[in-house]
Formats: sequence, C-alpha cells, structure tokens
Amino acid sequence: MPSLTVENYLKAALQITTNSNKEWVSTGELAQELGVSPGSVTSMLKTLSESKLVEYRPYEGAQLTASGKRLALRMLRRHRLIELFLVETLKLPWDLVHEEAEHMEHAVSDYLVDRIDEYLGNPEADPHGDPIPSSEGELRGEENVSVPLSECPTGTKIKFVRVTNQDASFLRYLSESGFQLGKTGVVESNNSEAGIVSTKSKESALTIGHDAAESLLVEIIP
Repeated sequence: MPSLTVENYLKAALQITTNSNKEWVSTGELAQELGVSPGSVTSMLKTLSESKLVEYRPYEGAQLTASGKRLALRMLRRHRLIELFLVETLKLPWDLVHEEAEHMEHAVSDYLVDRIDEYLGNPEADPHGDPIPSSEGELRGEENVSVPLSECPTGTKIKFVRVTNQDASFLRYLSESGFQLGKTGVVESNNSEAGIVSTKSKESALTIGHDAAESLLVEIIP
C-alpha cells in the first residue's frame, strides 16, 4: 500500500496541474503546496519516479503517470466526499473540514467512501465547489464553464460556483460576508486601478481585492 506521504504528493500534483491546466508540476509548486523544502520534493519525486507513479525531469518537475493519476484521483475522491459528508451530516463549517479530511482520507476504505457517495446522492462537487471524482476516476461537473470573478466586467450577472483559495481565514471571511456557493448576483464594480471587485445579491454584498477575486470562480448568466 502507498504511504501517506506518497498519497499526499500525488494528490497535490494532481490538484496543481488541474487548477493550472498543465501537465507538469514544478518542485517549487509542490514545495509550496505541501509546506516542505524543495530538496525534500526532489528526493520524493525521484522515489515516485522509481515506482512508476510520476515521470521526473531535473529542473523541470514531474508529470503523473497513468497509475499515479489513478491513485491521486482516488485520494481526491476520498478527500472531497469526506469534506461534504462532514458539512452535510455533522454541520461542520466549511473552513474546518479540510484539515479533518486530510487526516481521515488515509484511513477510510474504498467501500466506506462508496457508501458515503451513495448516501449523499453521488454529488458533483464538495463544499468549496471542487469537482468530485467518480469511482471510475472521472471528475463530475468538469464540463461546467467557469471564470474568475476578477475577469468579470461591471454589470455581469454571475453565479458563484467554486472557491479555489481554501485558507480557513479566507473562508471565514466569506461566510461572515454572507457569501454562499450557488447564489446569483451582479458585479457592481470591477475597478482594476483600485484593485477592488464588488458584487451584490439579494442576500449579501461582497467587496474583495483582485487577488482574492481570482480564487472565486463564477458562471456567467446570460
């Protein structure tokens, strides 16, 4: 069985490449994502390469092999289903479930994960809007077209569908602002010079900086 560290590396590599729409992940990106030194990443990538889980190239980074991607999708499925289960059944706030899922994803069986999936109605996304892989390794809802809020001009009608920055303090700020995924609204202002984006819906108003707005993905409503 793969170790916890191996599973974490593969999952991180998959998330980085998926979010950036590229096939290769650099050692620096992995080091930042996992909170380890670049030297540690290089050593682990060599080990993963020997196990045929990644293709590694010095100074370039790594690419998941077919077997590495299968394992990464398996872990991603576990993580996101556990997050949703904790929110839906135990009513944990969305800013706390990531750390809990990080611990639990390595301990649960595939059988239990499949039962959680069935219990929740085979959902497409986790509490943050991230697509959940099916048991066959396909990302549900991946075909949905979304763009960063920062790219939406003033007057655009939008639906909030995903938050890619899942730092706990940022998620708490969104919650305190009345933000909810699935809600619709309009971009009241997108001022690139001031670096501020403001949105308004029936339930709430939200004003954030451009950098933060890049991590809020929306669907544009015609």
